[in-house]
Amino acid sequence: MDNLSTRSTWVWSLTIAGLVTAASLWGLLGQSPYDEETASWAIQGRGQDVGNLLAVVILLLSGYRHQHGSHRAGVVWLGTLLYLVYAYVVYAMAVHFNQLFLVYVAVLGLSSYAVMLSMTRLRKVDETFAAPADRTFAAYTCIGIGVLFGALWLSELVPATVTDEVPPSVADAGLWVNPIHVIDLAILLPAMVLAGRLALRGNAAGEFLLGPLLVFSVLMGSSIVAATVLMAAAGHQGALAPMAMVSAVVVVSAAAAWRYLRRYDAPQPAVLSSRRR
Repeated sequence: MDNLSTRSTWVWSLTIAGLVTAASLWGLLGQSPYDEETASWAIQGRGQDVGNLLAVVILLLSGYRHQHGSHRAGVVWLGTLLYLVYAYVVYAMAVHFNQLFLVYVAVLGLSSYAVMLSMTRLRKVDETFAAPADRTFAAYTCIGIGVLFGALWLSELVPATVTDEVPPSVADAGLWVNPIHVIDLAILLPAMVLAGRLALRGNAAGEFLLGPLLVFSVLMGSSIVAATVLMAAAGHQGALAPMAMVSAVVVVSAAAAWRYLRRYDAPQPAVLSSRRR
């Protein structure tokens, strides 16, 4: 399977951005996409829609810059696509069938293939790594996020498993299981911890993954903050504490991403030859 070329990045970006924008605006301005959902799950869906619109802006800006030669923008673009894959797995699998279902599937498919087709190319041209202090900060940020959210989910799931009860967040959402628990505990959070650990050991694959994962963290955290704002506005109790915690995660992730990627486009051929592959 051929790699996705830099020149085609803009076409993929425009296509995905158009579909995401249409679905998100319909979700925010219309009623039908979330008619069958519980109040809690509908609010979370609209919070995700807000985060998706931010992702569209980042996708278009980074796609344009990457097409014009910025490898750093390519890493940001990849992280944005990972966010969209995550978000649209949830839309496609955990929202009742509605008129946007095929749009959800299209965004999921296009974003997934864009990740697969661009990952190898971006990895091969990865010539620049951050200074040791920036790499350490980024690695521990990823590890910390993985441990924090893993402990948060397990603190709800383990007692529910022991008592054979439905976890409160699952009951509030009206779901059989929460797909966010599944994706986070099975794939995302272990990946963040593993990437951080590998990067601390000087592993090039771990160092490469830090950038996309930190961009993902910023976008996902922003959508969670948007959802908690909507929940607070709707009168839900207890929304302020999660909002403060996730806002802190967004700020730290953004700082780590900026520090880690700020010199990514600086040519350092001597570094590439000395890296362990």
